[in-house]
Amino acid sequence: MLIDCHTHLDCFPDSEVAEIVDRAARTGVGMIVSAGTTLESSRRSVQLSLSKDLPGLFSGVGIHPMDLVGPVGDAVIAELRDLATAGKVVAISEIGLDFMEGSPDRATQYQAFRAQISLAREVGLPVIFHSREAHAETLRVLREEGGYEVGGAAHYFQGDLEAARQVIDLGFYISLARPLLRLPHLQEAAAGVPLEHIVLETDAAPQPFKARRERWTEPRHVRDVAGKLAELQGTSVEAVEAATTRNALRLFEARRTEIGAYVDLKA
Repeated sequence: MLIDCHTHLDCFPDSEVAEIVDRAARTGVGMIVSAGTTLESSRRSVQLSLSKDLPGLFSGVGIHPMDLVGPVGDAVIAELRDLATAGKVVAISEIGLDFMEGSPDRATQYQAFRAQISLAREVGLPVIFHSREAHAETLRVLREEGGYEVGGAAHYFQGDLEAARQVIDLGFYISLARPLLRLPHLQEAAAGVPLEHIVLETDAAPQPFKARRERWTEPRHVRDVAGKLAELQGTSVEAVEAATTRNALRLFEARRTEIGAYVDLKA
């Protein structure tokens, strides 16, 4: 079984989510996590995960730095807390820092990130973090706020080997996605990271900029990432599948009982 640790399936209509999950299952993907980026999308992710027709779908809740419209206040944290403690929520995700030009005010980003790390520690869930043009600052905040106490993963990692080592040293996993198929520096980094520190994802979301629907990234493509990683590490796809699934289950250890109620962990 493969696990896709990070998607945005909440952005698709219900009927399409079911089809996407079915296509993933046919490639051996037995568990998928849909991450929230706003309160609304966090609610939607939780709602989808509770569908009796989608047993392998789980959710993350959080406010993405690019979706901030102001500080994350007590009322927002209270709703995120309620969402995080109900149903099949396995992570506080997607949160972090983004210093790309045109991003929200940095002071607001810092406040929101710190508040949500604190929430993750309170509810005992890992942090799946976003970091764009903000690697050192993201790790600094995670260190200062004790994010390593709950652990987590560097979402959609695209850094070099030194950046990967910094993430691992702080107690977080490296989460690899489809950029691994095309970025030489990332391939070099992935070849040097021990398998026990890697999880897989697709960051699947609607991609209308691609002319053909069948070319949109979906959770089924996590097998392509596993195949490339196996090639880079000189091992088998089966070894990568076993290791990354084991790592993902450790990442989501706080919800292992709930996961086991819906997913065959021996598959």
